Amino acid sequence: MGNSTDSRPVVQSVDRALTILELLEREGWTGVTRLARELEIHKSTAFRLLATLEQRGLVEQHLETQKYRLGFALVRLAGAVRAGLDLTRSARPVCEWLSEQTGETVNIAVLEGGTVVNIDQVNLSSSVVSVDWLGRRTGVHATSTGKVFLAFLPERLRNEILRTSLARLTPYTVTDPQELRRQLDVIRDRGFSYTEQELELGLNAVAAPIHGADGSVLATICVSGPVFRLTTERLDDVGALAVDAAQQISRRLGSPAPDDGLAEVS
Repeated sequence: MGNSTDSRPVVQSVDRALTILELLEREGWTGVTRLARELEIHKSTAFRLLATLEQRGLVEQHLETQKYRLGFALVRLAGAVRAGLDLTRSARPVCEWLSEQTGETVNIAVLEGGTVVNIDQVNLSSSVVSVDWLGRRTGVHATSTGKVFLAFLPERLRNEILRTSLARLTPYTVTDPQELRRQLDVIRDRGFSYTEQELELGLNAVAAPIHGADGSVLATICVSGPVFRLTTERLDDVGALAVDAAQQISRRLGSPAPDDGLAEVS
């Protein structure tokens, strides 16, 4: 069967359902008997799994042969993944440009489940002082990226987050909801966010929002670096560059971002 071979716990029914999807991807139209044999389970168990998958549109049954194949709900799920790939593909040349302009690490991040997830990273600088943020999750209140998302979230969602306990990660982390609200107002007016040593001591960062075709904030582009290079005096200039980069990516994604007059990065 398709059970996991590592030591982490596996929910057997979920594992079997996913194995069914993998078998249908490989075999195409397949009957219950064949699937039950492949999974080494009773035919009635296979049928219940298929019925559940069919109810969610993940598989469909042929009316005459009674065999199953993958359903069109998977197209929707694949589209969500493809959107992420489109984002990183569209953003990559702009991230490279921004890294060259600033000499620092540039990340693309999205908001997922109330946390920030870094999905792409570029560092074209010659510096050896660089942190690998790819795949890393961070809280929203202590990062420049997170504050961008907070600033542009619907008010109800923003209030829910600000009502939770906000962890103090460094002596500079802002945990007072009222002070955060004041900062978020400034971010909306200014168009970018910055943090100074709020997530980690010795680390500063600047972020700007990337908008989708509907105007919503899909992601952020963030520049981060050590305080001795990405100094307080540089934050506004780097913020302006981050906004330019974010607007270029937004236009590539179909957003009616304002024309900043800059040549498009190829």
